[in-house]
Formats: sequence, structure tokens, C-alpha cells
Amino acid sequence: MNRVVHPIEEESYRRLRARLDTSRLPPLTRAVVERVVHSAADLEYAADLVTDEGDLVKAHAALHAGAPVVVDVEMVAAGITRRATVCRLRDAESGPGLTRSAYAIRLAYEQVGPGALWVIGNAPTALEELLTLDAAPALVIGLPVGFVGAVESKAALRESGLPAVSNVSEKGGSAVAAAALNALLYHPTSEETP
Repeated sequence: MNRVVHPIEEESYRRLRARLDTSRLPPLTRAVVERVVHSAADLEYAADLVTDEGDLVKAHAALHAGAPVVVDVEMVAAGITRRATVCRLRDAESGPGLTRSAYAIRLAYEQVGPGALWVIGNAPTALEELLTLDAAPALVIGLPVGFVGAVESKAALRESGLPAVSNVSEKGGSAVAAAALNALLYHPTSEETP
């Protein structure tokens, strides 16, 4: 089923493309970059995001084949449309050496197992914990925000070799992480007409 785009969103994308040339980007990379830039009204994301088209193609296929989507916080879940998500933060407790967010990632992995898409937009410790698991993710959208641990956790994600969307700076957050996932959700599959 094709998504109906509101005229305000159409105009917003027209203005975005007038200020930022994304025409040379591969299709899924372009979709992710544009949706993230749109969600934050921040053109700097175009140079800050790190993506790989091959990873996005595989993740897009997995997502549309029904792979689970795990989020670190309910704010990310609230931003993801057209898809149920798993968030175990309410069930988690912090303990010595383990934040509540990190424990929630462990609980989510126990629930979904390998092959999920992980969307982390809030807690660097959630991303750090995911990297300690043998999660074999379809994709990790690692866009936690903050001055403590965010840059380092995203660098560790890129160094891990896992299929990922990340960024280099401290910027990030729930809205942009959800936007990156929504870009993959909204992008048509080969069975759908663009």
C-alpha cells in the first residue's frame, strides 16, 4: 500500500531539495539522508551521516519481509509509523555497571534474537550494549545523542563492521533515528510502484 504524502510534506521536501542536492546519492541513502535532514531541519546531517547503500538494500528487504524492529526508548517507537516495535525499557532496571537502557537491550535481544533492525536514538549505553551481543542485526541505526558517550559509541558501531546508519557528531536523537527507519519503511519495494 502506497503512503499518501501530505502537501505540507511535499512542499517541505521541495524546499529541502532546493537547498541540498541529493540527486547523486543512491536511492536508499538518499531516502535516509533526506528524511533525517527533514526531521531535524538540519542540512548538516547530509555531511554527518554515515551509510552504506548495500547495507540499506539488505535492511530494506529484511524490514519489508517482517524482521522485528527494536528501539531503545518509547520516543523512538512513537516516531516510527506503519510498524510495531519492541521496547523493553519499562521492564529494565539499572544495576552495577549496567544502565537501565543497556539492560533493556539485553531483554529485547532475548525476545527477538538475531536478524532484527535496531533503532537507537537516545542512549549511548544502549548502543554500547548492543555491540557486546551476538545480535547479527539486519541493521543498526545508531544515532544516540549527547556529549557523553555518543560520539564514541557511534564510532565503535562503525568499527564493528555491522550494517549500520550512524553519524560522526554528538547530534542524534529519537526523531532522527525514527526518521532513518521510516525512510526504509516508506521506500517502495519492487512489488510497489514508486
